[in-house]
Amino acid sequence: MPTPLRSLGLATSIVLGTLPAVTVAAEVTVFCSSSGVELQLCREGTSSWAEKTGNTVNVVTLPAGWDDVLPLYQQLLASKSTDVDVLILDTIWPGALKDHLVDMREYVSNEELGQHFKAAVDGTTVNGKVLSIPWYMDTGLLFYRKDLLEKYEQPIPTTYMELTQSAEMIQAAERKQGNQDFWGYVWQGRPYEGLTCNIAEWFGSTRNGSIVSDKGDITVNSPDNVEVLKVASSWVNNISPPGVLNYDEESSRGVFQNGNALFMRNWAYAWNLANSDSSVIKDKVGVVSLPKATPDGKNAGCYGTALLGVSKYSSNPEIAVDLVQYLTGPEEQKRRAIEGGYSPTLPALYQDKEIIAANPFLSHVEQAFENVVARPSQIAGDQYSRVSYTIWSDVHAALAGNTDPQAALTKLERELERVKRRARW
Repeated sequence: MPTPLRSLGLATSIVLGTLPAVTVAAEVTVFCSSSGVELQLCREGTSSWAEKTGNTVNVVTLPAGWDDVLPLYQQLLASKSTDVDVLILDTIWPGALKDHLVDMREYVSNEELGQHFKAAVDGTTVNGKVLSIPWYMDTGLLFYRKDLLEKYEQPIPTTYMELTQSAEMIQAAERKQGNQDFWGYVWQGRPYEGLTCNIAEWFGSTRNGSIVSDKGDITVNSPDNVEVLKVASSWVNNISPPGVLNYDEESSRGVFQNGNALFMRNWAYAWNLANSDSSVIKDKVGVVSLPKATPDGKNAGCYGTALLGVSKYSSNPEIAVDLVQYLTGPEEQKRRAIEGGYSPTLPALYQDKEIIAANPFLSHVEQAFENVVARPSQIAGDQYSRVSYTIWSDVHAALAGNTDPQAALTKLERELERVKRRARW
């Protein structure tokens, strides 16, 4: 029996289109993020489509915690609920939901799919089926206070050790001048998927670092990974507040945007918010690729593309796909880039003068996409949730000082090997 959305405590609202004469309108349910700018842009985009097509869009607000979204989808799809039409997906989810999503190749031409970044389409292709359409690209980035680096004559850091040294120096100087709440670096240290992204970036920035190799070998317990984890552990209660171990993206952004941090690791969405009229650091922010672990390492930002998929159990799959095509099309991606700072999945839009004028940082983002590091979701498949839990829980223990980095990675290696044997990678 379908699971009613209201029984799950999800907020819904109806956006009505203008119905053309002699047309039977369809109702399509779409899940939207609950964050302010994302929810606003989603409502505006779906409302525009409704007005153009004469259909009705039922907007469902997702839980605030991103970790709660996949279990919600799994519950609804397992029940074959017809309440579900269009789903916002993380790049690591198509494999887990592969049995419940429409193959977009049945409705969308190869030419249209080919307009998106190849890596984004490849990331949602499972067993030859394209299970969603890329909506916006994302990767971890380093945001910095360019006014403070200039004030203290410090360069943009290229390694995590350089970041640590500049953060210590400027933090001390700013506190001496009266800002006792100032910190050198904020990031996502809460034990959740966001921490796995940070970890993938730390280990991916070493010479040959990774967590799991492309062949499925467990590679996390390397000397380079131990060293970079020691550096990250040294940040807590030094250049990062003790509370960073419970920070997510918004917690980090709040500290940075209030003018109380020199550096911040976050996703591209933070750019427009940091430069909004209400921001105390407007026009004082720069953004670059994340640092390397060592000079001979590499820049590595976690790959985090957002996708739009359609449920197999939708009562109106063709219309739902049409909505997805509209939301992922050039007109809507351009609007979202200008108004929300979201990075397009269409390479052609990176040449659009209006987009670049509104978001100069996109030139850095395009470069950062050349150095993305993936979480081991393709290798782990259905076991990825367990793999990610193991990664962030063991590393969090080291960050919190409950164990040393070497012991944490030895334990993590052993536990990942156990998952691998059971899952038969």
